[in-house]
Amino acid sequence: MNETLIYTVLTLCSLGVLAAIALFFVAKKFQVWEDPRIDDVEKRLPGANCGGCGFPGCRGLATALVKADTMEGLACPVGGADTMKSIAEYLGRVAEEKDPEVAVVRCSGSCSVRPRTNLYDGAPSCAVASSLYAGQTGCSFGCIGFGDCVSVCAFGALSMDPQTGLPVVDDEKCTACGKCVKVCPKMIIELRKKGPKSRRVFVSCVNKDKGGITRKACTVGCIGCGKCVKTCPFEAITLADNLAYIDPQKCRLCRKCVAECPTGAINEIGFPPRAPKTEAPETK
Repeated sequence: MNETLIYTVLTLCSLGVLAAIALFFVAKKFQVWEDPRIDDVEKRLPGANCGGCGFPGCRGLATALVKADTMEGLACPVGGADTMKSIAEYLGRVAEEKDPEVAVVRCSGSCSVRPRTNLYDGAPSCAVASSLYAGQTGCSFGCIGFGDCVSVCAFGALSMDPQTGLPVVDDEKCTACGKCVKVCPKMIIELRKKGPKSRRVFVSCVNKDKGGITRKACTVGCIGCGKCVKTCPFEAITLADNLAYIDPQKCRLCRKCVAECPTGAINEIGFPPRAPKTEAPETK
């Protein structure tokens, strides 16, 4: 009995040793070598793992940066220019210059200017509501207002304004990761150049209906009149599908279009208050 037990133990030990040796050689043969620079680049990234770079986490971006011949098209929106410059110096490459961006909400259809036409009584989710019907107002393009963008933001840069029912972006917290852009079913959130002194001018509307229909649904919607296009001295504004759009690369922030817009659909952010207009004295 004792001899049988001893033989059994020795046999199992021998098999274990042989299996370990076999696994060692298999691991050596199929070992995947990984560039040690990937670890160093990953340490230089912020570790947010937000996916704003287009890769599944910071490790994915670090791998792409090390393997790529150039850094063109590769950037970390959270770390910004300083982070990419540090990585470029480490890898001996040149970082691509990119203007800082921030999310903007292209809808000004608050409760006061976009009256409700029906009541939604379902799950409080923009994605769910959008899949079921056009919305609670006459505008089928505007913000639904359940805050899916707020829920997905990992940096606390978005909040819902209880007075307007619209999301508000905190420029200081926004990293331009783009998650809110992807989650919005109405596609009213856009990443734009942050602009000098955080000044921006953009059309805060995405309604593509004809002017009369848009006006009836929302008093501050773009009616596609084209006045802003004619008044822009830099050809930064285009008109398509009854909707004006300001190209942030061409816009010089002159704000002439803001004063020209008859519905107030063009937003100006970060500018000092305009001086009140003074009436010219009457001539005798």
